[in-house]
Amino acid sequence: MAKEQETCKNCEQNFDADFYFCPYCGQQSKEDLTVGVLFYNTISNYFSFDARFFKSFLPLMLKPGFLAKRFIEGKRLLYLHPAQLYLFISVVFFFVFSFIQREQVRSLDENLAKTLKQEKVIDTTITKEVRDSLRLVEIKKKQVADSIGRAKLRKTLEDNKMFHGFSEKQIDSLVNAENFQQNGMVNFDFNERNIDSLIAKGAPDKMIYKEMGLPDDAGAFKRRLYAQALKFYKSRKGGSILQAFYDTIPIAMFFLLPIFALFLKLFYRKSGSYAHHLVFSFYYFSFLFTVFSIIIGLNFIIDTPDWIDWLIAFSTFFYLLKALRVFYQQGKFKTFLKGSFVTFLFLSFVAPLTAFILGIFAFLFY
Repeated sequence: MAKEQETCKNCEQNFDADFYFCPYCGQQSKEDLTVGVLFYNTISNYFSFDARFFKSFLPLMLKPGFLAKRFIEGKRLLYLHPAQLYLFISVVFFFVFSFIQREQVRSLDENLAKTLKQEKVIDTTITKEVRDSLRLVEIKKKQVADSIGRAKLRKTLEDNKMFHGFSEKQIDSLVNAENFQQNGMVNFDFNERNIDSLIAKGAPDKMIYKEMGLPDDAGAFKRRLYAQALKFYKSRKGGSILQAFYDTIPIAMFFLLPIFALFLKLFYRKSGSYAHHLVFSFYYFSFLFTVFSIIIGLNFIIDTPDWIDWLIAFSTFFYLLKALRVFYQQGKFKTFLKGSFVTFLFLSFVAPLTAFILGIFAFLFY
């Protein structure tokens, strides 16, 4: 007697009705679409949030280097793929971090508003004599700075072969030229009262830029800097810049992680291809994001002392040393040296340079 047949709704192939899954495409044959099923499939498909995640998470936290070593050995279906694990944990981290991020942005705007308000109050309550004295001090400072700048310029001109034979009077005329100071440099030390007056009168931005000191022959980059400086001066809010800085961090991580793997490749040249070091980096950065998420979560629940947060963060270095030793199978001393050099190079050069670039980017495009 022929068995009852059923048609797969996905691939439209016929198979025995007692099969729970289609033998051709793998889709479940008898599954009612509910809210629970919908969200489970979404999480499972995009983040592989299934049994492999739980099998991967505990070794990630308790067995440094174990997952990376197993993945390289070929055990790639039992545990979650390193890139998928990193993606899921990084999404969780930036979601948790967004709560602190919003608070910091709000706090920065409030503190900046209070500071600017206090400056306005002080400026309107001081006497004319005090304002004149402060102005005199500013003039004296400028004169001292100008004299130092002129002395340096005089020395440069006297040492330059192009100006040999020039009389002292001719060099004086060059030194005292009105436009020699800070030529070609960005200077936002403008007169706030003049700028405020122009803004109040609705003057065009081009006129305000000129009052701020923007040269007529300035390039596109310098014009952009002045435009953003004026935008900040009008809004008096630094939170937008900080928000733009935070928004670029996830993008920067796609560059930082491969750079970290490149450092590992340089120090472990004979230990596999670049892809092997990339696997290690995915798992290690997944661990870092997990630890930072725990720190943020603890501070939400209880206000932990700063030394505990730093102690937990510092423990990630010892985790790295253990993971490197397990993954690369080298001695303790070599592992300590290489791990220390990688950490030093990354934290001393790559991370600060990245922060500087992100800061410039945030200011230019907030």
